[in-house]
Amino acid sequence: MRRILIGCLALLILFGNAHANEPMFADQGAMWTPAARADFYTRDQGSKMIPLSWMKALKQSDGSPFLADRLGRYGYLPNMASQEGLPVGFTASGPTGSKVVGMNCAACHTREITVGETAYRIDGGPAIVDFQSLLADLDTAMGNVLVTEAAFSVFASQVLGPSTSTKADVDALRKTVDLWYLRYNALMSKALPAAKWGPGRADAVGMIFNRLTGLDLGKPPSYLIRDNIRPADAPTRYPFIWNSPIQDKTQWPGFADNGSDTLALARNLGQVLGVFATFAPRNGVFFVDYLSGNSTNFDGLAELEHLVKKIGPPKWPWVTKPLLAARGKEVFERATSNGSCKSCHGIFPGTTRSLIYKTWKTPVMPVRTDTRQYQVLQWDANTGALEGAYIPFLTEPLKEKALSIDILKTAVIGSIADYFLFGSGPPPSPELRAAQSPIANPMGGGLQEGSPQALPLQLRELSGAFNRVPSAPGVEAQAGQLASESDAPYGSYEARVLQGIWATAPYLHNGSVPTLADLLKPAADRPASFKVGPAYDTERVGLALAQTKFDQTMVTTDCSDVVSGNSRCGHEYGTDMSKSDKEALLEYLKTL
Repeated sequence: MRRILIGCLALLILFGNAHANEPMFADQGAMWTPAARADFYTRDQGSKMIPLSWMKALKQSDGSPFLADRLGRYGYLPNMASQEGLPVGFTASGPTGSKVVGMNCAACHTREITVGETAYRIDGGPAIVDFQSLLADLDTAMGNVLVTEAAFSVFASQVLGPSTSTKADVDALRKTVDLWYLRYNALMSKALPAAKWGPGRADAVGMIFNRLTGLDLGKPPSYLIRDNIRPADAPTRYPFIWNSPIQDKTQWPGFADNGSDTLALARNLGQVLGVFATFAPRNGVFFVDYLSGNSTNFDGLAELEHLVKKIGPPKWPWVTKPLLAARGKEVFERATSNGSCKSCHGIFPGTTRSLIYKTWKTPVMPVRTDTRQYQVLQWDANTGALEGAYIPFLTEPLKEKALSIDILKTAVIGSIADYFLFGSGPPPSPELRAAQSPIANPMGGGLQEGSPQALPLQLRELSGAFNRVPSAPGVEAQAGQLASESDAPYGSYEARVLQGIWATAPYLHNGSVPTLADLLKPAADRPASFKVGPAYDTERVGLALAQTKFDQTMVTTDCSDVVSGNSRCGHEYGTDMSKSDKEALLEYLKTL
């Protein structure tokens, strides 16, 4: 009885006395306060998904309001502080009466796990959400509004108000909705793959490429280039983001330099372009204007990164076995013919970005895991409004067709450069640009003579913001990059420090292994299929076998198909350990 009381007291200390219907909040360090959490859940980053009044007027297929359960049916978590009825990570920005729904990083990087009847909230953890179904259902809901004049009339009445709107108001709304749906439906009909990503996964890189090249670079008013949109069929699991600011590489294939505020801004700007920031670069005779049509909230992105720095790895909320964990630490550090766990996942000094920024080394290595994402990183696209654009000393002029990652790099660095140099005020005149800017963004022509050292230090760092990767096994990264290119072999992925790893199942970059216990088995013995959801197994450290939240099964492929996007192959380290060593290692990983 005394042991039970001590256990209960420990849980209260770790989590606090939660109110009814609230989860237990994991202990994630003294800096992660309720105020910081609330800010993280709602901070605007410039995402412009859909007007709030429209979303409130839309219906589900059964006729109930689209927002009836705060999108909980997709796994998004309730944010009871939201006056608009939106879940965690969804924002409503703009003046009252014309607010626009968007998303921030908390939508994809906040999770809950359940043990018994108790839910545990882990901020910064990989969300267990069905993003594809949300996107598809929103497309269907708006399509239903446009099927008949009667259906649109009901929608318009709810958006505009039944007694105050005129025919001109309704016609203007119809024109605006038609344009929104033209763009949104083009993206969803071409980008969402037939084989669903499933809960907890998304092809974020593919969707960023599709959003930018498919919706932003064409001619007004739609800005569409439909041929640039491809099926986003290389899903990966959402990463955990505690400690992410101090990695020296980031993104699953490690193609982005990381570890400073400027590089973080590049990382986050690419992310917000993928979740519906508006971006319509305008090319003049000599310069590209990256800001006038850009909805990115740069101050919001900076503050979100500041908040992420406060998120500590979650502490294991249950009882551990200290003696077994101590032996597990020895196993973690033990040298073998393949190295040790620590050699890839330990904390070591990384690349020095400056005297201010100290980073952790993030190895990027081939461990024979699924390589589907490498195919996405070879996508090319018509450059549209950015044809000929380049950033002196940092990128090359974009030809009529270019790699999507090069288009993204130009768009992101150009936007950051304009923001640093000219802020968020009115776009400067060509004369002012020429007089003030060593990094004015010309159209076409050869690179300016001179040295990258002429650039401000902040901008110099951006040379490695988005690096090309090898295009095929045994092939080096493509030539022509002005700055450092990925030097990791084809199929390489990052090996991160494992603090809080217990809270991040499923495992491998594509989420193909449900528990850490399964990851210590040979690939042939890992589950060929499993359910994904919040129910958690504290013994096997990962997803429980029985899940009730979603009715979807993750079906994996074996090592005969490592380009499926779902292969459970690879990372066969520790598979030959004794049963007792595996148990000890799992116990130690609970304590990180």
